[in-house]
Amino acid sequence: MTLVICVVLVALAFEYVNGFHDTANAIATSVATKVLTPAQAIVLSAFGNLVGALMGTAVAKTIGQGLVETQFVTSITIMSALIGAITWNLFTWWIGLPSSSSHALIGGLAGATLASAGGQWTAIKWISTKTKIVSQLIPAPKEVVQAVSQAGFGPGTTNNYTLGTNHIQVVMPDDTAGQILLVTTRAITEHGGIWHKVVKPMFMAPLCGLIVGFVIMGLLLILLRRMRPKVVNTFFGRMQLLSAGWMSYEHGRNDAQKTMGIIALTLFAATTQSHVFDHLPPLLGFLRTPTFDIALWVKVVCAITIAAGTAAGGWKIIKTMGKNVVRMQPIHGFAAQTTAASVIGVATHFGIPLSTTHVISGSIMGVGATKRLNAVKWGVAERMLWAWVLTIPISGALSYGTMRLLMLFGHH
Repeated sequence: MTLVICVVLVALAFEYVNGFHDTANAIATSVATKVLTPAQAIVLSAFGNLVGALMGTAVAKTIGQGLVETQFVTSITIMSALIGAITWNLFTWWIGLPSSSSHALIGGLAGATLASAGGQWTAIKWISTKTKIVSQLIPAPKEVVQAVSQAGFGPGTTNNYTLGTNHIQVVMPDDTAGQILLVTTRAITEHGGIWHKVVKPMFMAPLCGLIVGFVIMGLLLILLRRMRPKVVNTFFGRMQLLSAGWMSYEHGRNDAQKTMGIIALTLFAATTQSHVFDHLPPLLGFLRTPTFDIALWVKVVCAITIAAGTAAGGWKIIKTMGKNVVRMQPIHGFAAQTTAASVIGVATHFGIPLSTTHVISGSIMGVGATKRLNAVKWGVAERMLWAWVLTIPISGALSYGTMRLLMLFGHH
C-alpha cells in the first residue's frame, strides 16, 4: 500500500517536472517576440495546460495499455520507469536542451518492463493490430424497399433477408411513414504498439511541423506582402495570444494524459495483480481499479500538477527554443504555435502520445526557413536532434538498470 502511494507521488513529481520542462513549448515564441512577458506567458500556459489536461483519455489509455504487456508491470516497475524518465528530464533541463518528456517516460516504461520480464523482449508491444466491427444504419435502396415491403415484417423489428445471393439485415420503421433501413458492417483495423504510436510519430511529427510551418508562413507572407510591418506586428501580436493559449491547451491535452495513464496502470496492477487493495477501508475505496480506466480524481490531480509545474517555468529551455534557434517576429510566433497546436491536436485525437517538443521545434524551423535557410541555427537544431534520438534508449537503459538493481535487493 505504501509503495503504491509512493509510486503515485513519484508519477506526480514527473508530471510537475514535465510541466516546467515543457513550458517552453507553448510560451517560448511569445516571450521571444516580446508579445508577453515571461510571467504573463507562464500564467497563460499554466491555465491552458490545466484546461487541456481535463479533456479526453485516449493518450492515457495508449500509455497505460498499448505499449507493454501489463502482466509484467508492478509498482516497482513503474517506479523504476519514472526514476529513469525524471533523471533524463532533469539532465536535459539542466543543460538547457529541449527533449521529449513523453519519450523519456515511454523509454523508461519499456526498459523497466523489460527488466521486470527477465529480459523477454515480447513484454514490449512493438507492433500490434486490432480489428473491430462497426455497424451503421443507412437508408435502404429503392429495390430493397420494394422487395421487403411485402415480407410481412413487424414494425420496429430487425430481420434477416435474402435478396438474390445477398444476405442483408433490414430494420423496419415503427410506423408506415418511417423509412426502412439497412444494417451495414465494416471492419476497422487499428494499429498500435511502440512502432506505430511512438517511433513513426517521432520522425513524422517534427517533419510535419516543419513542412506545415513553412507552408503557413509562406502563405502569410504572400497574403500580407503589401501591408506595413507595424500593422502586421500589432495584429499578430494579439493573435499570438490565441495561438499560445491553443498550444498550451493541446500540450495539456496530450502531455498530462501520459501521467494519468501511468497512475491508472499503477492502481490497476495493485488491484488485479498484487491485490494490495483487497482490504481497503471505505474511505480509500476510490483507489480500487478492477478495470483499466481513468478516474476523474486522477485527471483533476494531474491537471493541477502539470499547471503548477508550468507555473514554475523553465527559463533555460525558453532561451533555447525562443531565441537560439531562429529570430522571430509576432507573425512567425503565431505561425509556429498554430502549426504545432494543429499537429498535436490531430495526434491526441488518435491517442498518439506525441512529443510536443519535437513538433514545436520542427514548426519553428519551418517558419524560420521562410526567411532564408541560414536564418535557422542548424547547429542548435542538430543538438536537439541528438537529444530526440537518444531519449528513448537512454531513459530505457536508466530504468532497466534501476529495475535490475531493485530486483537484486529482493524487490519485484
